[in-house]
Amino acid sequence: MKTILITGCSSGFGLETAKAFLDRGDKVIATMRTPDAALFPASENLKILPLDVTDPDSIAAAVETAGPVDILVNNAGIGWLNALEGTPVEVIRRVFETNTIGLMALTQAFLPQFRARGSGAIVNVTSSVTIRPLHLLAVYTASKAAVNAFSECLALELAPFGINVRIVLPGRSPATDFGKNAAALSPDGMRVPAAYQELADGVFRQWAEAPADLVTHPEDVAEAVLQAATDPAMPMRIPAGADAKAEMAALEGGAAFA
Repeated sequence: MKTILITGCSSGFGLETAKAFLDRGDKVIATMRTPDAALFPASENLKILPLDVTDPDSIAAAVETAGPVDILVNNAGIGWLNALEGTPVEVIRRVFETNTIGLMALTQAFLPQFRARGSGAIVNVTSSVTIRPLHLLAVYTASKAAVNAFSECLALELAPFGINVRIVLPGRSPATDFGKNAAALSPDGMRVPAAYQELADGVFRQWAEAPADLVTHPEDVAEAVLQAATDPAMPMRIPAGADAKAEMAALEGGAAFA
C-alpha cells in the first residue's frame, strides 16, 4: 500500500485519479483549495487537505500534515485561451504561478523526505498542447512546456536517489473546468481582440468539428498516472486520451502537422 498526494482533486483529472488510487487500495491525500468531502466515497484510506500551490504557507502546512508520502501527483492547474495581445500580464503571472512555479515549489517541499528514503515517484500532469503549436494557447502552452523541461531535467537530478519522475500529457477534455476557471482569471473573461476574432472563429469551428471520440476522459488520465507512478519502465512522456495518443504517434512517426 502506497501513500499518494494528489493536487487539484476538486474535479476532472485529479478527482478521477484520486478515486483510482483508492480503488487500488492505496492511501490517498486529496488536496484542493476548498476541501469538499462530498466529492468522494467514504474511505478510511482518504485524507482531504486544503492546498493552494501558490501560497508557501499553505504548502508548508500540507507537507507537515500529510506526513510520509510515496508518490506526488502534481495535477493542479489553470487554463487560459486567448491571443497574447488579449492576455493581461497579471493573468500570465497567475497562470505561471499555478501551473509552473507552484508545481516546482510543492515538489521541492517533498524532496527531502523522498531523498532521505531513497525512493519515491513524482508525476507531473501537463498537456498534449505541448506536442505541437496551437492558436490562442501561447501562454498556457508555455506554462506546461516549462514543466515538461523541468521534469526531464529533474529526472536526471533525482535518479541517483532512487526517485522517478514522469510526465502525463492529457488531450482536450470536455469533462474539465478549463473554460470556466480560465474565464474567471480576468474581468473581461477570455474575450478575444477583434483583430484575432476571425482566426479564433476558425479555431473554435475546427474543434467543434473534431471527431467526438478523439478526446480525453478523466479515466484516461487516471490510468496514465497510475502507470507513470507504479511502473518504472514507462517512458518519460505518457500521453493520456485518444487525441493525445494520436498527436504523440504523429510526432514520433515524423508526420508534419497541419
